[in-house]
Amino acid sequence: MGGASAVPIIDVFAGPGGLGEGFSALTDQDGARAFRIALSVEKEPVACATLQLRALRRHLAGAGKLDAYYAMLRGEIDRSEFDALPIVQEALAEVRSEIMNAELGKCDAALVDARIRNALAGATNWVLIGGPPCQAYSLAGRARRANDLAFEADEKHFLYREYLRIIRAHAPPVFVMENVKGMLSSHHGGLPIFSRICKDLAAPARGLSYEIRSLVKPYDVSGMMPDDYIIEAERYGIPQTRHRVILLGVRSDLSNRHSDLLVASDRPVTVKQTLAGLPRIRSKLSRGTDSAAAWHAAVRKASSTVRGWGVDGERQVVAAMSAAAQLSADLDDSGAMFKGKRSPLSGAPRDLARWLEAPGLGGVIQHEARQHMASDLARYLFAATFAQEFGYPPKLDAFPGALLPDHENARESVERRTPFPDRFRVQCAGVPSSTIVSHIAKDGHYYIHYDPTQCRSLTVREAARLQTFPEDYFFEGTRTQQYVQVGNAVPPLLARRIAEVVHGLVRERPRRSREQRRSLAESSAA
Repeated sequence: MGGASAVPIIDVFAGPGGLGEGFSALTDQDGARAFRIALSVEKEPVACATLQLRALRRHLAGAGKLDAYYAMLRGEIDRSEFDALPIVQEALAEVRSEIMNAELGKCDAALVDARIRNALAGATNWVLIGGPPCQAYSLAGRARRANDLAFEADEKHFLYREYLRIIRAHAPPVFVMENVKGMLSSHHGGLPIFSRICKDLAAPARGLSYEIRSLVKPYDVSGMMPDDYIIEAERYGIPQTRHRVILLGVRSDLSNRHSDLLVASDRPVTVKQTLAGLPRIRSKLSRGTDSAAAWHAAVRKASSTVRGWGVDGERQVVAAMSAAAQLSADLDDSGAMFKGKRSPLSGAPRDLARWLEAPGLGGVIQHEARQHMASDLARYLFAATFAQEFGYPPKLDAFPGALLPDHENARESVERRTPFPDRFRVQCAGVPSSTIVSHIAKDGHYYIHYDPTQCRSLTVREAARLQTFPEDYFFEGTRTQQYVQVGNAVPPLLARRIAEVVHGLVRERPRRSREQRRSLAESSAA
């Protein structure tokens, strides 16, 4: 939903809507929405459900009717009651037209083109955004599949061509394409993929060309270096060391328009600042009966596993682990889909706090701890305590032998220095987090909470905060599906900063009168 002057957005490979959220939240100097989501195209049904609910929330906010949405999130009315409300029914018809559940590259391209044309409704000033799936470019994915012959033929190498096809068919004035840093070094058939992508995007069709600009380095017509397109999110107020390639395409007829660069923050935002105010909760036991008493017993037992470690600092870590185990005794709550207890984001920078806050919600959603094996509780307690005492997370080769996982790859990581020595990684309190990716859905070992007394991995809400999703952003599906959606997204606050740059390119320019144009021409001639 947006005003008459809001610039339409077509969001492809939309995921749960991180890019779209940032663009749709931007307002102009008069307080009106600068952009509106005209169409989001996404292949995963559960992500489409998340997109639909968020679009519905935007419509309700525009009508000043968010109370029902918040009542549903708090569990005061169930989903069927919410969906049956007249104002929701009225909004759903429009919301459903904004979302297309389709897999680009496999669905009918003509149908996609028709939906885009219908969504634009004749608008010529619009923006295409999206990030083609990146598994084939990611450094981690390539490391795991280094000897996999099928990897070379992975169709995900060329999903950018679907993005290119849409550019060719619809010629957006501006586009924004996001992908992983690994695409800069990725090759296919012995040839670098990034240079091919840039060449294709710069000249997608005869008579259609674009400048491929950076959001962090001035455009150089003589050529840009691949690294010029890397955005290090932690430099721009995002509490996460997320490094991504983001291309800003500007159609040649608009090339005379200047585009600003992202403005770096004064200092990085830390994990502790971002997670401040969330209720402290305990994890759960995955085997046997889970109860607060059983969990406390497992944590107390875990605190003794480091004895005999035989390295400098053993006594310090053992004492700190024992103290944390004692302090954990006051935790009997493992969280819930909604908790009405939270404190303000007092530690976060003002801009981030304003962005995240949802005052009408009255609590926190999707803040529920996972289940962990007792053996993993010991590893989490050790790792979080080590990071607390020494200021950095321990690598696997620093773990006591009793805590090493009984996995072949873990042993190899210690003995042969394989690419994954930080299988268990603490998100340290005083720095931005590591990159939140969809792998968080698998086991959480790479996303251990910095507080040893909680002895757990991050919740969906904590991961969402580090990704800068607003507090009332609800992710549909199972908890595993929620984690995947959070990890696959562009941080919405970073997207809003990008939207500010893009708005400078596409905002309406006041028309000059004939007299003004003549005066301007005369002054130029003089």
